Amino acid sequence: MDRVAYESFARLEDTHFWFVSRRRIFFDLLDRELGGRRDLRILEIGCGAGGMLGQLQRYGQVTGVDIDVEYVAFCRKRGFTQVACASGYELPFADGSFDLVCLFDTMEHIPDEARALREVHRVLAPGGRVFASVPAYQFLWSQNDKIAHHCRRYTKGRLRRALAGAGLQPQRLTYFNMLLLPLIIPAVLWQKLRERLGRLPPDFNNTSVQIARPLNWLFTRVMSSERWLLRCLSLPCGHSLIALASRR
Repeated sequence: MDRVAYESFARLEDTHFWFVSRRRIFFDLLDRELGGRRDLRILEIGCGAGGMLGQLQRYGQVTGVDIDVEYVAFCRKRGFTQVACASGYELPFADGSFDLVCLFDTMEHIPDEARALREVHRVLAPGGRVFASVPAYQFLWSQNDKIAHHCRRYTKGRLRRALAGAGLQPQRLTYFNMLLLPLIIPAVLWQKLRERLGRLPPDFNNTSVQIARPLNWLFTRVMSSERWLLRCLSLPCGHSLIALASRR
């Protein structure tokens, strides 16, 4: 990722509605999926600045890996000592080392997703589970994807095929960030039009744009409320996707 994206993500992950809401959604799902387990061996691939490592500790012993040396150093400064600099193609762990592997908005950064998912399968213990989140819909590809060095966006079918091709059995696939989608689509299309007309700054990044506190508060409430819906149904559309899968 570009340095501007690193700095923005590290600064905003505690307050920006997208980061706050996705944490609430993810950990509500994991709390119910893991049924009170506290003894799991957990790996987060692409841990970044460590925004998820702390909450993952509620389920057991957590290890993080990231390909970026500076992010790994930052995580260690935050007190997360079990963090290594490594590629998702060659995880420095023995076969069957983990009960849960998490890829929070990581797969879209990896050029060879099949190779990385085979490594996920390898380090998963029998019966182990995978939690993955990815951005949805290629037609929403924008300047933000370029800055973040995304390789692709997903549909439910594409994500299912990627997991199944690595021997991972999808158990739950659902879109999320559905309620804000009617605002996101025209905003992205307008951004793409400005870019085509040459009126978009080359370093434009929505995540770094300051959002008024009342609006940030409102978006947080709206987006995070989807965790209640996801307790009883899967959403038919959304700006992102969640997958829960297990090792066959």
